Amino acid sequence: MNEVEGLRQRRLPRPQVITDDSPAQEAKEGSTYSNKVFRVTFLTLAASLTVPLLGVTVLLDCPIDPQPISLKEPPLLTGVLEPNIKLRKAERLWENQLYGPESIVNIGDILFTGTADGKIIKIEDGEIETISRIGHGPCGETKMLVSTKTVIEGQKLSFVNDLTVTRDGRKIYFTDSSSKWQRRDYLFLIMEGTDDGRLLEYDTVTKEVKVLMVGLRFPNGVQLSPAEDFVLVQETTMARIRRYYVSGLMKGGADMFVENMPGLPDNIRLSSSGGYWVAMAAVRHNPGFSLLDFLAEKPWIKKMIFKERNGTVSTLVMQQHRIYIWIYEDFTFVPEVPKILIARCLRSVWDVWAVLMTTLLSQETVTNFVPKYSLVVELTETGSYRRSFHDPNGVMVAYVSEAHEHNGYLYLGSFRSPYICRINLQHV
Repeated sequence: MNEVEGLRQRRLPRPQVITDDSPAQEAKEGSTYSNKVFRVTFLTLAASLTVPLLGVTVLLDCPIDPQPISLKEPPLLTGVLEPNIKLRKAERLWENQLYGPESIVNIGDILFTGTADGKIIKIEDGEIETISRIGHGPCGETKMLVSTKTVIEGQKLSFVNDLTVTRDGRKIYFTDSSSKWQRRDYLFLIMEGTDDGRLLEYDTVTKEVKVLMVGLRFPNGVQLSPAEDFVLVQETTMARIRRYYVSGLMKGGADMFVENMPGLPDNIRLSSSGGYWVAMAAVRHNPGFSLLDFLAEKPWIKKMIFKERNGTVSTLVMQQHRIYIWIYEDFTFVPEVPKILIARCLRSVWDVWAVLMTTLLSQETVTNFVPKYSLVVELTETGSYRRSFHDPNGVMVAYVSEAHEHNGYLYLGSFRSPYICRINLQHV
């Protein structure tokens, strides 16, 4: 066989023609399909995470218009402010028989307190009696002195807070914490930082009301001096105490009594030593982290936290429904099973967002982030610190709002706790 005949007998292999039904093409198309499903799933999950966040930051309204507040670095908790556990020597009285006994007063050995649910309670010989209830119809005898509907110098009384009365009973000095917010909105008031609070005077003879101080940021507790020549006003948001002179050469003038306190002062009452007891609603830790100081100059964070969430869940459900329609109608190339998986995954993510929006980013959560540290300080007549009582974790005394001294005991009120605490001053 010559070379030419050999070449004729050897045939070159025919080139393979790949049709649409070939395994290679099927594998290629399968890979492309998988990539599409992955991209759709990824984009859907990304949208389900970012859309609610954008909705919170852009679409939801914020009930507060927070102002940046400049606070000094909190004072060090050293010296007479050194942390201790003296408040843990207190005893709880009438536990679960009253709720939020914020302020306490005595006439002889009879105690009176007002609670968070509007009750005026009388405590005599250890027995509790509700003698009146505010805002729930007639219950006991009450007499209105000033209506909150009355406009005083162009401003309504929205958050009447604390009061102090002269010994002759003629003058009543009281605080109106805000013209916008009410008691239940106290956290809004603190975070917004507006200066619409006032100190007022009511004359029980002439029935006239006068505005003594304006431009206060959450004026809270108020107390006449022993000589009744000035009134002290706790400015809670600013962690300080202001002084207004009501008699003498300084009458009508005002100055600073205590500045940059170790906490947010609530109520203030006289002490038997001639000074004042001040209860701190929250503590500004130094050393340590103070959430209140951290947020003071960051209004944008406050807006994020306090976005309106009344319709958040329904808004999320509507957005969820829209994306379901988007998946089922627009992505026709995705088979039914992957669509169902994507929808279920989306629903789980959306449910988590609903919990985040309504629970984790709520006022209650913000309150819980503030350490439950209880602090009561005693000031001298000139405003220096004499001593301090602490309960670092609120083990015995929590959310203290007032310290009222009577017969050698310090009675501790609270704006949230279901009890009154009492501590023997001889034991501390």
